Amino acid sequence: MVQDSVLKFEGKAFVFGNNIDTDVIIPARYLNTRDLDELAGHCMEDIDASFAQDVREGDIIVAGENFGCGSSREHAPLSIKAAGVSCVIASSFARIFYRNAINIGLPILELDDAPAKIKPGHRVEVDLEQGAVKNSDTGAVYQTEPFPPFMQEIINAGGLIPRVKRTLDGST
Repeated sequence: MVQDSVLKFEGKAFVFGNNIDTDVIIPARYLNTRDLDELAGHCMEDIDASFAQDVREGDIIVAGENFGCGSSREHAPLSIKAAGVSCVIASSFARIFYRNAINIGLPILELDDAPAKIKPGHRVEVDLEQGAVKNSDTGAVYQTEPFPPFMQEIINAGGLIPRVKRTLDGST
């Protein structure tokens, strides 16, 4: 994995379809823990049993429409981030998942028809500042909407709580 900064990522794509709900991202049977290693070990296991073993630090999830639908559990984006995923790219996100992801500092980008543009195993480069997604295997570059500066600050800080702490400490 190459990670130049919090603004740029490169990793292998793990591709999923539409309506991937939070019960698939982290099954309810594991919600009695907040141990990040345990959550990471069960991330996506009901849709891809080998995901937790195969994913590497910096890899990227690509999905279709309505990623993160279902319950509002914060465990879903936490398990993805703990598994080492650097970014989630989807055609669209459920609103509560979108908000939870930003709040914990997990970058997410909306890219129309993402699974048609990026196939499983493709190398993907993401530039959050520019809103650019490059499929290194095909050479195609796709433009997405970059985050507004205040949201990028939350992601750079590692989430909303660390961002607020920095603000209160005067170290912004």
